[in-house]
Amino acid sequence: MFTGLSAFPLTPLADDAVDEAAFTGLVRRLSAAQVDSITALGSTGSYAYLSTEERARVAHLAVEHAGDIPVFIGIGALRTSHVLTHLEHAQEAGASAVLLAPTTYQPLTDDDVFGLFDTVTAHSSVPVIVYDNPTTTHVTFTTELYGRIGQLPGIASLKIPAVPADPQQARARVREIRAVLPQHVSIGISGDATAAAGLAAGCDAWYSVLAGTLPGPALRITRAALDGRVDEAEAESGRLAPLWGLFAEFGSLRVVAAVAECLDLVPQACLPLPLHGLNDEQRAQVARIVDDLGLDRQR
Repeated sequence: MFTGLSAFPLTPLADDAVDEAAFTGLVRRLSAAQVDSITALGSTGSYAYLSTEERARVAHLAVEHAGDIPVFIGIGALRTSHVLTHLEHAQEAGASAVLLAPTTYQPLTDDDVFGLFDTVTAHSSVPVIVYDNPTTTHVTFTTELYGRIGQLPGIASLKIPAVPADPQQARARVREIRAVLPQHVSIGISGDATAAAGLAAGCDAWYSVLAGTLPGPALRITRAALDGRVDEAEAESGRLAPLWGLFAEFGSLRVVAAVAECLDLVPQACLPLPLHGLNDEQRAQVARIVDDLGLDRQR
Protein backbone atom coordinates (compact mmCIF):
# COMPACT_ATOMS: atom_id res chain seq x y z
CA MET A 1 0.00 0.00 0.00
CA PHE A 2 2.86 2.36 0.71
CA THR A 3 4.38 2.62 -2.75
CA GLY A 4 3.37 4.41 -5.93
CA LEU A 5 1.14 7.47 -6.02
CA SER A 6 -0.86 8.63 -3.00
CA ALA A 7 -3.27 11.43 -3.94
CA PHE A 8 -4.14 14.13 -1.41
CA PRO A 9 -7.55 15.65 -2.23
CA LEU A 10 -8.82 18.98 -0.99
CA THR A 11 -11.57 19.09 1.62
CA PRO A 12 -13.63 21.82 -0.07
CA LEU A 13 -15.87 24.08 1.98
CA ALA A 14 -18.98 26.02 1.00
CA ASP A 15 -20.59 28.50 3.40
CA ASP A 16 -18.12 27.42 6.09
CA ALA A 17 -19.18 23.77 5.97
CA VAL A 18 -17.64 20.76 4.26
CA ASP A 19 -19.06 20.42 0.75
CA GLU A 20 -19.71 16.69 0.88
CA ALA A 21 -20.79 16.42 -2.74
CA ALA A 22 -17.63 18.13 -4.00
CA PHE A 23 -15.41 16.07 -1.72
CA THR A 24 -16.94 12.76 -2.74
CA GLY A 25 -16.62 13.86 -6.37
CA LEU A 26 -12.89 14.33 -5.90
CA VAL A 27 -12.54 10.93 -4.22
CA ARG A 28 -14.49 9.17 -6.96
CA ARG A 29 -12.33 10.90 -9.57
CA LEU A 30 -9.22 9.52 -7.87
CA SER A 31 -10.71 6.05 -7.61
CA ALA A 32 -11.58 6.09 -11.31
CA ALA A 33 -8.02 7.16 -12.14
CA GLN A 34 -6.71 4.17 -10.15
CA VAL A 35 -4.20 6.03 -8.02
CA ASP A 36 -2.39 3.70 -5.63
CA SER A 37 -3.87 5.26 -2.50
CA ILE A 38 -5.91 8.26 -1.37
CA THR A 39 -4.84 10.32 1.62
CA ALA A 40 -7.72 12.34 3.02
CA LEU A 41 -7.22 15.01 5.66
CA GLY A 42 -3.61 15.70 4.85
CA SER A 43 -2.37 19.28 4.72
CA THR A 44 -4.03 19.64 1.32
CA GLY A 45 -7.21 18.45 3.02
CA SER A 46 -7.02 21.28 5.60
CA TYR A 47 -7.33 18.85 8.53
CA ALA A 48 -6.11 21.41 11.07
CA TYR A 49 -9.05 23.72 10.29
CA LEU A 50 -11.81 21.14 10.73
CA SER A 51 -13.74 20.10 13.82
CA THR A 52 -13.57 16.60 15.24
CA GLU A 53 -17.03 15.87 13.85
CA GLU A 54 -16.14 17.21 10.40
CA ARG A 55 -12.99 15.11 10.29
CA ALA A 56 -14.86 11.96 11.29
CA ARG A 57 -17.43 12.59 8.57
CA VAL A 58 -14.78 13.23 5.90
CA ALA A 59 -12.99 10.01 6.88
CA HIS A 60 -16.19 8.01 6.39
CA LEU A 61 -16.93 9.68 3.06
CA ALA A 62 -13.42 9.01 1.78
CA VAL A 63 -13.56 5.30 2.56
CA GLU A 64 -17.14 4.98 1.32
CA HIS A 65 -16.41 6.45 -2.10
CA ALA A 66 -12.86 5.22 -2.76
CA GLY A 67 -13.89 1.85 -4.15
CA ASP A 68 -11.02 -0.61 -3.91
CA ILE A 69 -8.36 2.09 -3.42
CA PRO A 70 -6.72 2.10 0.04
CA VAL A 71 -7.53 5.22 2.06
CA PHE A 72 -5.14 6.84 4.51
CA ILE A 73 -6.55 9.37 6.99
CA GLY A 74 -4.67 12.26 8.57
CA ILE A 75 -4.99 12.35 12.37
CA GLY A 76 -2.65 15.17 13.42
CA ALA A 77 -3.71 17.51 16.25
CA LEU A 78 -2.10 19.61 18.97
CA ARG A 79 -2.96 17.28 21.87
CA THR A 80 -2.18 13.59 22.03
CA SER A 81 -5.64 12.80 23.40
CA HIS A 82 -7.17 14.51 20.36
CA VAL A 83 -4.89 12.57 18.03
CA LEU A 84 -6.12 9.35 19.62
CA THR A 85 -9.73 10.44 19.08
CA HIS A 86 -9.02 11.06 15.39
CA LEU A 87 -7.25 7.69 15.24
CA GLU A 88 -10.33 5.97 16.66
CA HIS A 89 -12.59 7.68 14.14
CA ALA A 90 -10.28 6.81 11.24
CA GLN A 91 -10.25 3.16 12.28
CA GLU A 92 -14.03 3.13 12.68
CA ALA A 93 -14.33 4.56 9.16
CA GLY A 94 -12.28 1.70 7.76
CA ALA A 95 -9.04 3.51 6.98
CA SER A 96 -6.24 1.30 5.68
CA ALA A 97 -3.63 3.46 7.47
CA VAL A 98 -3.29 6.79 9.25
CA LEU A 99 -1.03 9.73 8.54
CA LEU A 100 0.41 11.56 11.54
CA ALA A 101 2.10 14.95 11.53
CA PRO A 102 3.33 16.28 14.88
CA THR A 103 1.62 19.67 15.05
CA THR A 104 2.51 22.25 17.67
CA TYR A 105 2.12 25.72 19.10
CA GLN A 106 4.93 25.43 21.64
CA PRO A 107 8.18 24.01 20.21
CA LEU A 108 8.49 20.23 20.45
CA THR A 109 11.64 18.37 21.42
CA ASP A 110 12.68 15.16 19.68
CA ASP A 111 11.53 13.27 22.77
CA ASP A 112 8.12 14.95 22.53
CA VAL A 113 7.77 13.87 18.91
CA PHE A 114 8.99 10.34 19.59
CA GLY A 115 6.59 10.06 22.54
CA LEU A 116 3.66 11.03 20.31
CA PHE A 117 4.43 8.31 17.77
CA ASP A 118 5.15 5.80 20.53
CA THR A 119 1.70 6.43 22.02
CA VAL A 120 -0.13 6.37 18.70
CA THR A 121 1.47 3.18 17.44
CA ALA A 122 0.64 1.50 20.75
CA HIS A 123 -3.04 2.34 20.24
CA SER A 124 -3.34 1.86 16.48
CA SER A 125 -4.66 -1.26 14.80
CA VAL A 126 -3.64 0.08 11.37
CA PRO A 127 -0.24 1.11 9.99
CA VAL A 128 1.06 4.63 10.68
CA ILE A 129 2.70 6.97 8.16
CA VAL A 130 5.15 9.52 9.57
CA TYR A 131 4.43 12.94 8.10
CA ASP A 132 7.43 15.30 8.05
CA ASN A 133 6.12 18.66 6.86
CA PRO A 134 8.20 21.40 8.53
CA THR A 135 6.66 24.20 6.46
CA THR A 136 3.27 23.74 8.12
CA THR A 137 4.07 22.03 11.42
CA HIS A 138 7.30 23.89 12.28
CA VAL A 139 8.71 20.59 13.50
CA THR A 140 12.02 19.53 11.99
CA PHE A 141 12.93 15.85 11.96
CA THR A 142 16.55 14.80 12.17
CA THR A 143 17.74 11.64 10.46
CA GLU A 144 18.32 10.19 13.91
CA LEU A 145 14.69 10.88 14.83
CA TYR A 146 13.55 9.16 11.64
CA GLY A 147 15.47 6.12 12.79
CA ARG A 148 14.07 6.14 16.34
CA ILE A 149 10.47 6.44 15.15
CA GLY A 150 10.98 3.98 12.30
CA GLN A 151 11.79 1.22 14.79
CA LEU A 152 8.37 1.50 16.43
CA PRO A 153 5.96 -1.33 15.60
CA GLY A 154 3.30 -0.23 13.16
CA ILE A 155 5.32 2.44 11.36
CA ALA A 156 4.89 1.70 7.65
CA SER A 157 6.09 4.71 5.70
CA LEU A 158 7.89 8.02 6.01
CA LYS A 159 6.80 11.11 4.08
CA ILE A 160 9.88 13.30 3.60
CA PRO A 161 10.27 16.87 2.32
CA ALA A 162 11.77 17.66 -1.07
CA VAL A 163 15.15 16.16 -1.92
CA PRO A 164 18.08 18.21 -3.30
CA ALA A 165 17.89 19.09 -6.99
CA ASP A 166 21.28 17.56 -7.75
CA PRO A 167 20.71 13.85 -8.59
CA GLN A 168 23.78 12.63 -6.70
CA GLN A 169 22.84 14.63 -3.62
CA ALA A 170 19.27 13.40 -3.88
CA ARG A 171 20.39 9.76 -4.02
CA ALA A 172 22.75 10.32 -1.12
CA ARG A 173 19.96 11.83 0.99
CA VAL A 174 17.58 8.94 0.29
CA ARG A 175 20.35 6.42 1.07
CA GLU A 176 21.07 8.24 4.33
CA ILE A 177 17.44 7.97 5.41
CA ARG A 178 17.11 4.39 4.17
CA ALA A 179 20.09 3.36 6.28
CA VAL A 180 18.32 4.21 9.57
CA LEU A 181 14.95 2.64 8.72
CA PRO A 182 13.81 -0.98 8.88
CA GLN A 183 13.53 -2.56 5.46
CA HIS A 184 9.72 -2.64 5.53
CA VAL A 185 9.33 1.14 6.04
CA SER A 186 8.87 2.86 2.69
CA ILE A 187 10.05 6.37 1.86
CA GLY A 188 7.65 8.73 0.15
CA ILE A 189 8.62 12.03 -1.43
CA SER A 190 6.59 15.20 -1.10
CA GLY A 191 7.20 18.58 -2.67
CA ASP A 192 5.60 17.96 -6.05
CA ALA A 193 8.18 19.83 -8.11
CA THR A 194 10.90 17.41 -6.98
CA ALA A 195 8.78 14.25 -7.02
CA ALA A 196 10.35 12.90 -10.22
CA ALA A 197 13.80 13.51 -8.75
CA GLY A 198 12.82 11.85 -5.46
CA LEU A 199 11.44 8.77 -7.16
CA ALA A 200 14.50 8.57 -9.39
CA ALA A 201 16.69 8.85 -6.28
CA GLY A 202 15.09 5.77 -4.75
CA CYS A 203 11.91 6.88 -3.00
CA ASP A 204 9.14 4.29 -3.07
CA ALA A 205 6.14 6.61 -3.18
CA TRP A 206 4.96 10.11 -4.00
CA TYR A 207 2.59 11.76 -1.54
CA SER A 208 1.13 14.31 -3.93
CA VAL A 209 -0.81 17.57 -3.69
CA LEU A 210 -1.29 17.72 -7.47
CA ALA A 211 -2.66 14.18 -7.74
CA GLY A 212 -5.58 15.00 -5.47
CA THR A 213 -7.00 17.21 -8.23
CA LEU A 214 -5.10 16.12 -11.36
CA PRO A 215 -4.18 12.45 -11.00
CA GLY A 216 -3.34 11.97 -14.69
CA PRO A 217 -0.04 13.90 -14.92
CA ALA A 218 1.00 12.66 -11.49
CA LEU A 219 0.38 9.05 -12.49
CA ARG A 220 2.46 9.49 -15.64
CA ILE A 221 5.38 10.82 -13.62
CA THR A 222 5.08 8.10 -11.00
CA ARG A 223 4.72 5.18 -13.37
CA ALA A 224 7.59 6.34 -15.58
CA ALA A 225 9.95 6.96 -12.67
CA LEU A 226 9.23 3.68 -10.89
CA ASP A 227 9.55 1.77 -14.19
CA GLY A 228 13.03 3.23 -14.68
CA ARG A 229 11.99 5.66 -17.43
CA VAL A 230 13.53 8.57 -15.57
CA ASP A 231 13.92 10.81 -18.62
CA GLU A 232 10.21 10.44 -19.37
CA ALA A 233 9.27 11.25 -15.77
CA GLU A 234 11.53 14.29 -15.72
CA ALA A 235 10.16 15.47 -19.06
CA GLU A 236 6.58 15.33 -17.79
CA SER A 237 7.58 17.10 -14.59
CA GLY A 238 9.43 19.70 -16.65
CA ARG A 239 6.34 20.25 -18.75
CA LEU A 240 4.54 21.22 -15.55
CA ALA A 241 7.21 23.76 -14.60
CA PRO A 242 4.81 26.73 -14.91
CA LEU A 243 2.55 25.06 -12.36
CA TRP A 244 5.47 24.31 -10.04
CA GLY A 245 6.42 27.97 -10.33
CA LEU A 246 3.00 28.96 -9.06
CA PHE A 247 3.30 26.45 -6.21
CA ALA A 248 6.54 28.12 -5.17
CA GLU A 249 5.14 31.63 -5.47
CA PHE A 250 1.71 31.25 -3.90
CA GLY A 251 1.80 27.91 -2.06
CA SER A 252 0.59 24.55 -3.35
CA LEU A 253 -2.68 24.57 -1.39
CA ARG A 254 -3.88 27.89 -2.76
CA VAL A 255 -2.84 27.00 -6.30
CA VAL A 256 -4.37 23.54 -6.39
CA ALA A 257 -7.57 24.98 -4.90
CA ALA A 258 -7.64 27.52 -7.73
CA VAL A 259 -7.07 24.73 -10.27
CA ALA A 260 -9.94 22.71 -8.80
CA GLU A 261 -12.17 25.77 -8.83
CA CYS A 262 -11.16 26.55 -12.42
CA LEU A 263 -12.19 23.03 -13.43
CA ASP A 264 -15.51 23.32 -11.54
CA LEU A 265 -14.59 20.41 -9.30
CA VAL A 266 -15.17 22.42 -6.12
CA PRO A 267 -17.07 25.59 -5.22
CA GLN A 268 -15.43 28.99 -5.46
CA ALA A 269 -13.60 30.14 -2.33
CA CYS A 270 -13.36 26.54 -1.14
CA LEU A 271 -10.65 27.05 1.49
CA PRO A 272 -11.42 27.48 5.19
CA LEU A 273 -11.17 31.06 6.40
CA PRO A 274 -8.98 32.81 7.36
CA LEU A 275 -7.23 31.18 4.38
CA HIS A 276 -8.07 33.25 1.34
CA GLY A 277 -7.50 31.82 -2.10
CA LEU A 278 -5.79 33.60 -4.93
CA ASN A 279 -6.94 37.00 -6.12
CA ASP A 280 -8.56 37.54 -9.51
CA GLU A 281 -5.29 38.32 -11.29
CA GLN A 282 -3.60 35.26 -9.82
CA ARG A 283 -6.60 33.05 -10.68
CA ALA A 284 -6.42 34.27 -14.26
CA GLN A 285 -2.76 33.28 -14.31
CA VAL A 286 -3.68 29.79 -13.05
CA ALA A 287 -6.43 29.50 -15.66
CA ARG A 288 -3.99 30.40 -18.45
CA ILE A 289 -1.52 27.76 -17.32
CA VAL A 290 -4.26 25.14 -16.97
CA ASP A 291 -5.33 25.92 -20.53
CA ASP A 292 -1.78 26.10 -21.95
CA LEU A 293 -0.87 22.73 -20.41
CA GLY A 294 -4.13 21.12 -21.47
CA LEU A 295 -4.93 20.24 -17.88
CA ASP A 296 -8.58 21.02 -18.43
CA ARG A 297 -8.66 18.07 -20.82
CA GLN A 298 -6.93 15.63 -18.47
CA ARG A 299 -8.40 13.63 -15.62
